[in-house]
This record gives sequence, C-alpha cells and structure tokens, in this order.
Amino acid sequence: MNLKRANWLAALALSFLATSVVIYYIHYLIFGDSVFIFKYFVAQMGFLPISTALVTIVLNQLMGKRDKNIRLQKLNMVIGAFYSDVGTDLLRFMASFDLEAKNFGQHLKMNSSWTKSDFEQAKRNTHDINLDKTILPSQLLELDSFLCQKRDHLLRMLENPNLLEHESFSQLLRAVFHLTEELASRPDLRQLPQSDYAHLRGDISRVYVLLINQWLDYIASLNQNYPYLFSLAVRTNPFNPEASIVVTEEEGSY
Repeated sequence: MNLKRANWLAALALSFLATSVVIYYIHYLIFGDSVFIFKYFVAQMGFLPISTALVTIVLNQLMGKRDKNIRLQKLNMVIGAFYSDVGTDLLRFMASFDLEAKNFGQHLKMNSSWTKSDFEQAKRNTHDINLDKTILPSQLLELDSFLCQKRDHLLRMLENPNLLEHESFSQLLRAVFHLTEELASRPDLRQLPQSDYAHLRGDISRVYVLLINQWLDYIASLNQNYPYLFSLAVRTNPFNPEASIVVTEEEGSY
C-alpha cells in the first residue's frame, strides 16, 4: 500500500514538472525570450519557500481543525452513550441525595430557546449544590449495586485512548470509577463510622457536580448541532419531574 502511494506521488510530481516544462517551452516558441524565462524562473524559485510555508501553515491549521471537529463528534457519541447507559440514571439517583434538587431543577428545565449563556449560568449554579448530610445506608447500598452493574461499561470507556483528549469527561469517569471502588471495597455499607460516611459524601458530591457540568456541556452541544437528540434529552431530563418521553402538541417536533 505504501509503495503504491509512493509511486502515485512520484507520478504526480513528474506530471507537474512535465507540465511546467511544456508551458515554458510554448512560451519560448511564441516569444523566443529565453532571458525572460530564466529571470522569471529564478524569481519564482525565490518565492517558492515563502509560498510553501504559507500553504503548509494554512493547510495544517485547516486540516487540524477538521480533524479536531471529527474527534469531538466521535467523543460526543461516546459521551451520549455514557449518559444513555449510566449518566442520566446516575444523575436521577444522586438528585435524591440533594436537599435543593427540586429548586435547583427549576433552573434546568431547558428548551430550544436556551443559549450558550443559559447553559453557562446553569453550570455556575452547581456551586450551590448541598447534598443531604444524612445519606441513608440503604441509599449507599442501592448506589453501590447500580455502579457495580455498570463497572464493565466504565472500564471500557476508561480504556478508550480518545477520551484522554477530553479532559473534563476523563475527570468525570475517574471520579465515577473511584466512587465505584470506594463503595465496592467496603464489606458492609450499613455499619460505618460517621467520618467514613462523610468521606463517601465527599466522593458523591464530586461525581454529582462533575456529572451535571458535563451533562450541561453535552446538552448544549446537542442543542446546537442535533435538535432531535436535544428534544430527547429535554424529554428525559432527570431534574424535571414533569418531563415525559411522549411528545405533546405544545412541544411539537424537532
């Protein structure tokens, strides 16, 4: 395959060179001015490095931007799969630990009129999150059971090298996996000292905030690029108790 490519490039270069020689030769036949051809050739050779540098820089930037956009689109697909399989249910579950989830959720009833600034404001509101300081052991057991079921899915995502380019999502995955390990490593979540429960609340709070922030970034991307996926996300909003998967006449279609 490499040999064929090298032969193709060599043939292309020779064809360009032959075309140039033919054009110069036609010019000489018409005007008979070899001195002008020589001066013009030398002048073009002097400008060639500058032209090559400019073209290379511009092309590299354009190709780099295009490749980055392609990678981001693929990463958004991975992030979408994460929220479909794990993230949305985990958000809904952790919201039960949040004393202000109902009030906070009022600011997350997004719709198609939301702009980038609306999503940024929603992210700033995550600083006011206050998890219940009396998380029940039964809630931890349910959370442990849920995360253990998703452990293989999380591991496969952590093994994806492309996710290293998405720092915030990688940070979220590490935090979720760390919480999974913390819960799974304790033989009995029903009998722990208060200091240990406080430690687990800290791990849960970290995941909760990261999960919401990344979710908002993902939803904002859908709103901008994929209206039909955004419609589904709105209709499955874990912070909106009135959300329904059924499309109503008022909502219309995307």
